[in-house]
Amino acid sequence: MKDKTLSVSAIGKGTVIDHIPADSLFDVLSILKLDELDSQITFGTNLKSEKYGKKAIIKLEGKFFKDDEINRIALVAPEAKLNIIDDYHVVEKKVVGLPDEVEGIAKCMNPKCVTNQENIITKFTVIDKKHVDLKCHYCEKVTDKPNLEII
Repeated sequence: MKDKTLSVSAIGKGTVIDHIPADSLFDVLSILKLDELDSQITFGTNLKSEKYGKKAIIKLEGKFFKDDEINRIALVAPEAKLNIIDDYHVVEKKVVGLPDEVEGIAKCMNPKCVTNQENIITKFTVIDKKHVDLKCHYCEKVTDKPNLEII
């Protein structure tokens, strides 16, 4: 039997965001504004992953995410997994995934788009969920992950 050692300590009740690409950890922390939380946050990066090589993980005591927050995670870490923890046990697993449409959480990269000129909520059709390519509903410009700005 292999010796199992926890790389990051367990939480009693809350959410674990797992399988975050190691280079996306700080993007996830930023877009969720986790620096504003008063509860315990534990995170680790460059952790060994058989599937991904390196991964990051975030453990949040007492924090549970709403759908729009999960969509924000999906924009920067589309293969992340959420584990809901109660009494130190996983009671629910959720796969983070982009919906077919994203509204009000990303900025169109086209500076001439009406959403960048007027007070209009952005709306995108997700045309590639793996690479995170978003087509603007208004100007039809495609915003790709390297040019993605979360609002």
